Amino acid sequence: METKLPVIALDGPAGSGKSTIAKLVAKRLGLRYIDTGAMYRAVTLMAIREKVNTKCEEDLIALVKRCSIEFKYEEKGLKVFVNGLEVTEDIRLPEVSKSSSDIADSVGVRKHLVSLQQKMGKFGGVILDGRDIGSLVFPNAEFKFYLDASVEERAKRRFKELKAKSIEQSLEEVKIDIMARDKRDKERAFGALKLVPDAIKVDTSDLSIEEVVNIIASRILSKGDVQI
Repeated sequence: METKLPVIALDGPAGSGKSTIAKLVAKRLGLRYIDTGAMYRAVTLMAIREKVNTKCEEDLIALVKRCSIEFKYEEKGLKVFVNGLEVTEDIRLPEVSKSSSDIADSVGVRKHLVSLQQKMGKFGGVILDGRDIGSLVFPNAEFKFYLDASVEERAKRRFKELKAKSIEQSLEEVKIDIMARDKRDKERAFGALKLVPDAIKVDTSDLSIEEVVNIIASRILSKGDVQI
């Protein structure tokens, strides 16, 4: 039987645990992790540094074409580089988080980054997390998962993350932000968040991180014609 390196798509709304789960599944199964969210954040960071008008589509397209985004995999974790400069920590700054939705809404930016993501994963052996991986980036992915959780649970998780970073925001404010983000993600003109029919939905509300990783890893390993 011929074996092949799989492409694994992991989609879901903010706070559903996509990035955490994707990293752990990648580590367990020896896959490359492609952090698509970091790519949008990297472009956002450059827009801030170059004072680009994030409401101007033409300026954003010109910017993303100037951004050479690379991932380097080290023992301590994934490092993100733009035009040769490491930006791993900088792309997580509050001002970047605040403006990243404008970048993600840009059709031109999204098309460019989708193309780049497809090139990164074309040989398989990868797991990508995002909003449109299974629907747009890799519609023929061997495995598609959709992680979800209640708004309340996702708000609690995000609130805990912000508190750990000493970012002051009430739980109710975080919940309102997540609900607004959900609406924006689902109504995006290009690359909207959606649960595709062939994706396996996993509600992570009452599951531990290890339980979710086990569910996904076991489903992948159960398919005999996939090389891991």
